[in-house]
Amino acid sequence: MNNRLASFIPRYTITSKLLETIKKISAHIAVLNTRRFPKIVLAEFERHAREVSSYSSTSIEGNPLPLTEVRKILKNLPLNVTDSQKEVLNYNQVIVKLNEAIAKNKNPAFNISLILDIHKTVVQGLLTKGSCGALRNEPVFVNEPRLRKTVYWPPDQQHVPILLNELTGFVKNNRARLDPIVLSGIFHKQFVIIHPFIDGNGRTARLATKLLLAGVGLNTFNLFSFENYYNRNITRYFQSVGAYGNYYDIAETLDFTSWLEYFAEGILDELYRISKELDKAVVDPSTELKDYHKKMLKYAEDKGIIYDRDYAKLTDRAKPTRALDFKKMIELGYIERLGKGKATYYKPKKRE
Repeated sequence: MNNRLASFIPRYTITSKLLETIKKISAHIAVLNTRRFPKIVLAEFERHAREVSSYSSTSIEGNPLPLTEVRKILKNLPLNVTDSQKEVLNYNQVIVKLNEAIAKNKNPAFNISLILDIHKTVVQGLLTKGSCGALRNEPVFVNEPRLRKTVYWPPDQQHVPILLNELTGFVKNNRARLDPIVLSGIFHKQFVIIHPFIDGNGRTARLATKLLLAGVGLNTFNLFSFENYYNRNITRYFQSVGAYGNYYDIAETLDFTSWLEYFAEGILDELYRISKELDKAVVDPSTELKDYHKKMLKYAEDKGIIYDRDYAKLTDRAKPTRALDFKKMIELGYIERLGKGKATYYKPKKRE
């Protein structure tokens, strides 16, 4: 067997630039994980993240729908849809599934079966049934629209299963060894280089990468949309993640270093964006906590429980107003109501 197919050992260097970016990412995540946000804010941000991801990732591949239209589609879920609308709906569907999987397990199983399942949903209704969730059985070429010529020849179809198995094996063997940023970045680029499907490679790569990135430990990962960074400069993304020439001529000399630096920059950029947006949201009048709300919450967290009579001693607010305060804190996800009538009491909700 050609030694270029024998095993996958990526070439890369942990440069000072890459290391510094990873340190900043870790520090930023640590800060975000100590913060507590209203439930209503998190729900709104998750919805927005899915909209932005679905828009950005399909836009990268040439989908003409603007973000405003994507939002309408995801909100109304039309029955009769165009291919462009179907692309968006499919992408959003996978994100919902991945968010659920990540919520149950920060490091869910990652294998070829999962990748095929992602691809099947991504291209459902867009490719023939036999091509959905199936590795390609024919050659493909990557063209450069501006140059109007082929710039990359991926590996032959008979080698795709071998290469994909090597890649998923690498991920499995290094998931507990490599930094999640490095591992996710390596997977992303190598997957694009293998180009295992007739169509839908980029969308599948970004969705599978999203699952691996959950390993960074961000509690609010479902608010994250790293695809947004790529869509802001599609040319740079394609130049960074892609390859040029014939796979068999370049496989042994491919270096992932510059891509990993760019990949990490995108993660950090998105973390900065999320933080700024969350800061704006938590000072919104509908979600902002007043001093009396904070006193209520502190008492509940210190004692593990709070009754209306306890809250009455903490503030001079009238009984009807106290009831509204409790209602707001419940809606924002800070506390939960238990008991009935005079026996009603409240407990702080556990952070997820």
